[in-house]
Amino acid sequence: MINLLALAIPTVKLSVEGAQNAPQFSIFLQILLLLTILSIAPALLLMLTSFTRLIVVFSILRHALGLQQTPPNQVLISLALFLTFFIMAPIFKDIYQQALKPYMNKEISEEELFKRASAPLKEFMFKNTREKDLALFINLRGEERPKNKEEVSLLTLIPAFMISELKTAFQIGFLLYIPFLVIDIVVSSVLISMGVLMLPPMMISLPLKLLLFVLVDGWNLLVMSLVKSFY
Repeated sequence: MINLLALAIPTVKLSVEGAQNAPQFSIFLQILLLLTILSIAPALLLMLTSFTRLIVVFSILRHALGLQQTPPNQVLISLALFLTFFIMAPIFKDIYQQALKPYMNKEISEEELFKRASAPLKEFMFKNTREKDLALFINLRGEERPKNKEEVSLLTLIPAFMISELKTAFQIGFLLYIPFLVIDIVVSSVLISMGVLMLPPMMISLPLKLLLFVLVDGWNLLVMSLVKSFY
């Protein structure tokens, strides 16, 4: 029989000690900054990439088809994430080549790292941000009209980019709704004209909408349109 008392039980000790010199204090600040970035990484994924437009369009599509829980949220979120990585891959590559790689090789400072890393993201957001939305947040912050893109801060650009993404997603969702709405109207009119009032129109229109979506290869067309909308 194994003697449990003879087994060595490991212990974990955490302690906070004062920094002995400036480089050690700088390392502590870097660790703190890294932990902060990791904690807000999901929010950054939502704010700075194509994820917002994708997930909103997919949710609207599910409601337009009349499906409450199909596809499940996990499937839609996973599809939106992988499409986000697909769309943002060139931008992430530029960030790695221009910012992360030189920083890891100790060729640039932290300030230059942030400047170089934000440049590709700002360029992407500018392409998908309406001037009206950008002007709104510039006026709300009381800033002067910027002379070029470099003068626009991220704190102003990010919310403008997000509401532009939401508007674009709603526009795409409206176009998605139209054919399915027509099917609902036609089915309801036919059932009323036939005097079939006890049969819910959804039971007839749902298979027709699914059939239409499959016949036109809806997922292929939708994903192709979404990806091309960012270029």
